Amino acid sequence: MDFDLKNIPDQPQRVAIVTGANSGLGFETAHALCQKQIRVIMACRNLAKAEKAKKQICDKIPEAKIETSLLDLASLNSVRAFAKMYSTKYDRLDLLINNAGVMMPPYKVTEDGYELQFQANYLSHFLLTGLLLPLLTKTACSRVVSLSSKAHEEATIDFEDLQCAHHYSKWKAYGQSKLVCLIFAKELNRRLHKTGATTIALAAHPGISNTGLFRYFPKWFNAVLSPLLAPLITHSPKNAAKPTLNAALGQNVTGGVYYGPSGFMGFKGAPGKVDSSEVSKDEEIAKRLWEVSEELVEFRYLN
Repeated sequence: MDFDLKNIPDQPQRVAIVTGANSGLGFETAHALCQKQIRVIMACRNLAKAEKAKKQICDKIPEAKIETSLLDLASLNSVRAFAKMYSTKYDRLDLLINNAGVMMPPYKVTEDGYELQFQANYLSHFLLTGLLLPLLTKTACSRVVSLSSKAHEEATIDFEDLQCAHHYSKWKAYGQSKLVCLIFAKELNRRLHKTGATTIALAAHPGISNTGLFRYFPKWFNAVLSPLLAPLITHSPKNAAKPTLNAALGQNVTGGVYYGPSGFMGFKGAPGKVDSSEVSKDEEIAKRLWEVSEELVEFRYLN
């Protein structure tokens, strides 16, 4: 049966974290979860924008259970602080939506010494998931959803230059960051399954949607090509968020599955199960990535 939010029952007992929930896909995801009476924590880098987004949701859903909290994915210390705060305040976590990310910014190294896209899109989410894992695994049938992209399809992992220190290509770095997000989701699910936990991990991609991610594209693209191509290959953030919601709320969902739009070339359309690159399925690469990630964040879990 096709996914339809209207067919999902209200879930007032559940709690969800959505990273980057103040705009784009994250905002639409948070809004949809609130419609199902799920308590939502909007984990965002800019609290002023988060509060504005929260107000927009509450204006539409006055009974929404929603709060904002600081989470800067360009800082591992911020990730640790957020996880500590959450674990102190709550005794359960039903949904962790690893949504936030940046797309093709100028080359920048974070305070931790890592390339921005690699850390914000993937590495900080790897640490966040590990720190929150005790709450996730004690909450029956919880889910972790990581956001990937069609950009992963042509991407590879350069283990000798993960931080793009020798040569920086915006597109290659973005593709790599989204590939590792997908590999992480699949490997996380394998490791969770081995423990016997009821927690599952999934991945999703939005297809193509004109969200804030495109702010680093050339001005000529946004001014000329984007208006021409948009009706053909893009869909609204509301529709683009549906694969994420399918992974998070869909019934009869199994771990390790990748969701995305089912239309032409996966650009847009109704959400459904989609295939991924051969690299994303390589378990030896996944094992190596996990070990390297543990070293980079200095935190080990599910070994």
